[in-house]
Amino acid sequence: MKQNWFKIKTLSCRVWIVLALLMLASCGSYKKVPYMQNAEVVNDTIAPLPLYDAKIMPKDLLIITVNTSDPEAASPFNLVVQSSITTGKYNNLTQQPSLQQYLVNNDGEIDFPVLGRIKIGGLTKTEAENLIKNKLNPYLKETPIVNVRMTNYKISVLGEVARPGTFTVNNEKVNVLEALAMAGDMTVYGIRDNVKLIREDIDGKRMIITLNLNDANLILSPCYYLQQNDILYVTPNETKAKNSEVGSSTGLWLTATSVLVSIASLLVTILR
Repeated sequence: MKQNWFKIKTLSCRVWIVLALLMLASCGSYKKVPYMQNAEVVNDTIAPLPLYDAKIMPKDLLIITVNTSDPEAASPFNLVVQSSITTGKYNNLTQQPSLQQYLVNNDGEIDFPVLGRIKIGGLTKTEAENLIKNKLNPYLKETPIVNVRMTNYKISVLGEVARPGTFTVNNEKVNVLEALAMAGDMTVYGIRDNVKLIREDIDGKRMIITLNLNDANLILSPCYYLQQNDILYVTPNETKAKNSEVGSSTGLWLTATSVLVSIASLLVTILR
């Protein structure tokens, strides 16, 4: 009887040790979940961060408008096309002018009315506006107002997020956290410190950059703001991979349950 009691006590100690290890593991897992855990590194930063301004890339679609106090003087520099629309109850077709988009070619150039080829790839919108404005000065009596807008600014979010997809950004400015919010945030299976950013620069060079969202230093990184056509990929953790092999998200729970059942059966056997 004493021998059985000793075995039961030893087994109980082992069970408690296993449970303690499981609790420690869960605590360690929690530390990997919250974003921006060391916020003090950002709050203690003294140097001001530069404001983000998107740069024009090849294959961007742009709308460029030129305005002066004399609309007729500016009209040759606005790329306008006539589009047909249906009006009235008799479905009459009428022609209405609309602004034509400029496609930036692989060399970063656009074909601008009167001025011809202009290289604006790699410039910010403000830099492109100033460049066009300077080139227009010899043709106009007053300094024109030039406005450049991007119409196809989009980013994609894939992997362990609630709603993966491609998202259009109207204000031409989006950071990593905003992109994840658009995709419904990461799932519990996403690895916060191993998010992949896939980016192509002005010369066509492709890069894969690893981001750590647990580290608040990300806010200070040049990769915090996304460029047009950037792709975020959230890597799945080992639990998701194991569950995928089983074919169901209940695989982990089934494994844990089987372990507990085995321990209970062993206790019953000893008591008998």
